[in-house]
Amino acid sequence: MLTILGFAMIATFLVLIMMKKMSPIAALVLIPALFCVFVGKGAHLGDYVIDGVSSLAPTAAMLMFAIVYFGVMIDVGLFDPIVRAILKFCKADPMRVVVGTALLAAIVSLDGDGSTTFMITVSAMYPLYKRLKMSLVVMTGVAAMANGVMNTLPWGGPTARAATALKVDATDIFVPMIPALAVGLLAVVALAYVLGLRERRRVGTLTLDQALVREREREREPESETVLVGAGSGAEAGAGRGGPGRADRSRGSAGSGGSGAADEASDDDFKGLDPNRPTLRPKLYWFNALLTVALLTAMIMELLPIPVLFLLGAALALTVNFPHIPDQKARIAAHADNVLNVSGMVFAAAVFTGVLTGTGMVDSMANWLVETIPEGMGPHMGLVTGLLSLPLTYFMSNDGFYFGVLPVLAEAGHAHGVSTLEIARASIVGQPLHMSSPLVPAVYVLVGMARVEFGDHTKFVVKWAVLTSLVILAAGILFGII
Repeated sequence: MLTILGFAMIATFLVLIMMKKMSPIAALVLIPALFCVFVGKGAHLGDYVIDGVSSLAPTAAMLMFAIVYFGVMIDVGLFDPIVRAILKFCKADPMRVVVGTALLAAIVSLDGDGSTTFMITVSAMYPLYKRLKMSLVVMTGVAAMANGVMNTLPWGGPTARAATALKVDATDIFVPMIPALAVGLLAVVALAYVLGLRERRRVGTLTLDQALVREREREREPESETVLVGAGSGAEAGAGRGGPGRADRSRGSAGSGGSGAADEASDDDFKGLDPNRPTLRPKLYWFNALLTVALLTAMIMELLPIPVLFLLGAALALTVNFPHIPDQKARIAAHADNVLNVSGMVFAAAVFTGVLTGTGMVDSMANWLVETIPEGMGPHMGLVTGLLSLPLTYFMSNDGFYFGVLPVLAEAGHAHGVSTLEIARASIVGQPLHMSSPLVPAVYVLVGMARVEFGDHTKFVVKWAVLTSLVILAAGILFGII
């Protein structure tokens, strides 16, 4: 019964948010509360919620101060050179824009923190997507998948959890998986290329001058925040623009390859982030760069808990870059919207995870899945683990999967002669899908800053993330790693 109710709770949540019948925060709170009553443990709801909040409070604190820290770094211009390089590569060509999104997200993901990656990627690329009328869910989907592949770095979380749970070395898990993960990253870039071509066909290719002219024309019209879910859908695209869209397409075929001084000059003006914003601190650029490197180094070396590092970093960044109290208050207020949205989502997710764990539903679901594995699949537990990692890391937290389910899978594999390291490597292939799970706080940073409905993001990204995960699994098997 617990297994059925657990799957029913997850299905109800996903259906309601994808159909936009409830907001994610309301669904994360009310649906588990209702199912807790159905299970007959309504009297313990308070305990489950408090346990969930206690476990996620450090994550909420980390995200709050990480948003402030990296928000300040974006304000003062630390990432402007990277952004300019990516945008110069893009040249207002939708295909290059989507590929540039994947590359930027992959590069920034080297720090091992999803929220940081999404903040920088969205801040850089959002103005370009809006200016070219590109689908924002393409941006969120590609960024999430690129970050999911890179999230397997030893300091990213999943690999360290697998190593801890199975008492093996994280290096022994990650290093042999590098070829398979490289194939996965190439698959994300290839997918970005395909999605970019679809966007190019949908909106056309413009020169930067044409994009700027079109934006000025839009500024005279009532503002619309419509999100195009059907990326590449000609029917949806044509409905809103009609003739102008066709005109842009007919005249813009040379846009991506536009040459000459005019295009180069436009590149310099087309930075997305305002190059003349008053918050820039060019004289403090190297201080901010060194502070960020020191912060990331301390985070990787685990010198202090990550929430404490970001708290100290945010306080220091605000004090040095904005020594006057009114300026500090203005910077905090500028990022308060993101902080409130993300922290609210995290604490709402704590209700969901608290009920799933406290009622025993998550254990019941995991045990049922393990028990349904046919006996004949025992020698292929590496493949089984890789396949199970997709749904389990999507519907469960990483902690729940790696510390609760993975040891059971490893024990079953060991009984059939499958090494623990092979099971551990297979367990990380589901991360491209995991990064879009409703239980991952960083995904709310992504959709919140991109102004995309979580349900729209889910409908778009799941199929592509599953495909990327399967590519990694297939490469691992082909290379003899799994």
